[in-house]
Amino acid sequence: MLGMVKNSLLSTVEAWPYRLLSKGEKDQLSYEERTYEGGKFAAVELVGKSFDEASKEGAVKLLKYVGGSNDKGVGMGMTAPVSITAFPAEDGSFQQKVKVSLRIPSQFQDSPPCPTDESIKIEERQGMTIYSTQFGGYAKEADYVSYAAKLKAALGSDAAYHKDSYLCNGYDPPMKPYGRRNEVWFVKE
Repeated sequence: MLGMVKNSLLSTVEAWPYRLLSKGEKDQLSYEERTYEGGKFAAVELVGKSFDEASKEGAVKLLKYVGGSNDKGVGMGMTAPVSITAFPAEDGSFQQKVKVSLRIPSQFQDSPPCPTDESIKIEERQGMTIYSTQFGGYAKEADYVSYAAKLKAALGSDAAYHKDSYLCNGYDPPMKPYGRRNEVWFVKE
């Protein structure tokens, strides 16, 4: 636990490498199109819990992993964002299923330590192109649903992206009270 707290408070945060492709704005909503590198990710799936409860539980598990709860006992440093894959129901609310993931820091990409928590899996992912919009505050399910609806409206029917899931991203530790950054990402098809 101490490693997790030290890791999230005292270490520098490594950003997930990306390239900005374009910016847009519609109906007072700014959005971007970006392409992200692939790589290895630590991920945990949770089912049967609300989005807010499951995302918090998953994030804590991943913070413990990068904080030293792994077979090498090494604190790896923090990466941002923590991504939560959400699966919208027909009414726009989330199903009780999420996947919380974190890109493994660059220096551990070739050989990531094995998690001691068996629910955490190491996954190899391809690069992706996304549409993104940003907002502040302590984000909850209602915030992500609201901004996803705004992004969908801003992009219109011409944009091709996966409709069965989207990514809810948080960039800040819970102890940061202001200037928080959250994003909704739609993954381009």
